[in-house]
Amino acid sequence: MKRIIYLTLGLFLFWGSVQGIDTVSAETQQAASPAKVIKAPTVVITNATPLEVVKNPYKYQNVTIVMKATFDKFSTLGLDYKRAFRSSEEYIGILIKRDDIVDHTVPLSEMKLFLKRNLAEKNINLEAGDKIEIKGRIFSTALGDPWIDVQEINVIQKAEKSTKK
Repeated sequence: MKRIIYLTLGLFLFWGSVQGIDTVSAETQQAASPAKVIKAPTVVITNATPLEVVKNPYKYQNVTIVMKATFDKFSTLGLDYKRAFRSSEEYIGILIKRDDIVDHTVPLSEMKLFLKRNLAEKNINLEAGDKIEIKGRIFSTALGDPWIDVQEINVIQKAEKSTKK
């Protein structure tokens, strides 16, 4: 008789633990469901400088930044790199000048800036030396560099035209 009671009690305990696992599993699946994911609000840092971002890209990852810079040129630098992929068919890169070197033109190649081609076409008249304001989101820190999707470019001041005789 005791054997039947212990066996029945054991089955109830076993069944209860299995039901508990199923409940936890179902709750875990619901929590992982993409329909219930809540996105964090976008953080905007307005006073970032290009050199600060390059020195500590991890601080700015997944953050939207606004920074002032001097345009250098359009580029293909960093396009199609697998770890921070941006297709050369859909994007074009830009390079900005380093702020810490004034006697030479040296691009800040550690910062990868990508524009969708339609945004680049709207800014085709950019010239080396134009002062610009860039708004973008750092989507990767591959190779320890900031990789930025540019959302907006505003020209603050056009470069002075030099007249050669």
